[in-house]
Amino acid sequence: MIAYIETFLNPLSSLENMSKRLGGSRAGTRRVFCKEPRSKGKISLTRFFMPFNVGDIAVLNAEPAIQCNLYHHRFHGKAGTVIGKRGDCYELKIQDGGKEKMVIVHPVHLKKV
Repeated sequence: MIAYIETFLNPLSSLENMSKRLGGSRAGTRRVFCKEPRSKGKISLTRFFMPFNVGDIAVLNAEPAIQCNLYHHRFHGKAGTVIGKRGDCYELKIQDGGKEKMVIVHPVHLKKV
């Protein structure tokens, strides 16, 4: 039995021959996080400093000009409720599949419903 295991394992295989993960957390977001040509330019300050109250419903809508506190692209277009504030950002409770998740997002990436 031990001889079978020794012959089954390939001594030449090592961690160097294994495939590596390609891309990072923003891989595949070329069209998700891009602007239309007519909407390019400076962002409005009212959208940057938009106040939200606890219980407000907001939609995750990325502003590609500002990368700080940007959510993962799987949450793009999802709606959720504001459950609190953390610094300049807001905590948003969203449904992802069957789970409730909390996302911390800057108000420039949120749109009121």
